[in-house]
Amino acid sequence: MVDLSAPGSDATVEDPGSDDPMIGEVSEGRVLRTILTRTPAGRDALLGPGDDAAVVAAPSGSVVATTDTLVEGPDFRAAWSSGYDLGWKSAAVNLADIAAMGARPTALLVALAVPKDRRLSFIAALADGFRDACAALAPGCAVVGGDLTVSATLMIAVTALGDLEGRPAVTRSGAQVGDDIAIAGEMGVAGHGLSVLFRRFHRDGVAVAVDAAALDEGEADAIAAQLRPTPPIGLGPMAAIAGATAMMDVSDGLALDAGRMAEASGVTISLERAALGAHPHRALAGGEDHALLAAFRAGMLPPGFRRIGSVIAAVADAPVLCDGEPVGPLGWDPYRDAGADARR
Repeated sequence: MVDLSAPGSDATVEDPGSDDPMIGEVSEGRVLRTILTRTPAGRDALLGPGDDAAVVAAPSGSVVATTDTLVEGPDFRAAWSSGYDLGWKSAAVNLADIAAMGARPTALLVALAVPKDRRLSFIAALADGFRDACAALAPGCAVVGGDLTVSATLMIAVTALGDLEGRPAVTRSGAQVGDDIAIAGEMGVAGHGLSVLFRRFHRDGVAVAVDAAALDEGEADAIAAQLRPTPPIGLGPMAAIAGATAMMDVSDGLALDAGRMAEASGVTISLERAALGAHPHRALAGGEDHALLAAFRAGMLPPGFRRIGSVIAAVADAPVLCDGEPVGPLGWDPYRDAGADARR
């Protein structure tokens, strides 16, 4: 069972006896020092924090870049996520996008908008989450700079950089008829964790703190997958080396993201229900595991990937099939579903 309280618990943040001022009571310099003293230099950082911009090596001559923003309310609930959780997740979701291009993550830039009444220890826990996620998922990658401001709403914006190491980028538009469709990582576990949070720890429209003692092992693991996802970052470059024809991060649900790959490639992706595990609907609809979905030449799957279907000629109005039947718009679309607590 995953221990949701450690590391990085914010349980003692409000301890009035500690040197733990609110953000509005300290200088920007102290907040920045709190972050930077907890995040080591990255392997590819030629010049790290302290100047107007960082300098990051790009040995291959090209840089892969992505950005993602987490906003309190639509993207997370403070009652459910510690500062450590948010630092980890903010790093993980961006690292997954870099990996999905077949690149190795090299650096993170972090922009924070933090309410004045947040404690300094929250910032420390956030930095610890960034540090530990990079160390666990993408060794050598680290925070090299960013920006800090105050806001009524907590916002965490991360830009991740990566190096292709001389390989071409793997896009979502290269899947070809006859390819195998494969997945690396979990399917639907984080989405199940979100449903547990809303079902068990959401009362009268308000999120309440998670009672870890009230969870069974499966619920605890699912919530951990939602709050601290562990995408298989290292398998992104391995897939590229193995000849992946298309790849993408599954953030919004397998059905929805497979449909995006199918439409970009001009094909239909035919999934096999028996390959989707014990809970096929969860696998199709659940997002935020940040698994890697990839297409490979038939029979050429590298270690870490498992086959879940194949690429077939485009079927009109059916970018994704499961056991031959069209799959509807399952998953999370922020433009379609914003504000809908059924998913978020």
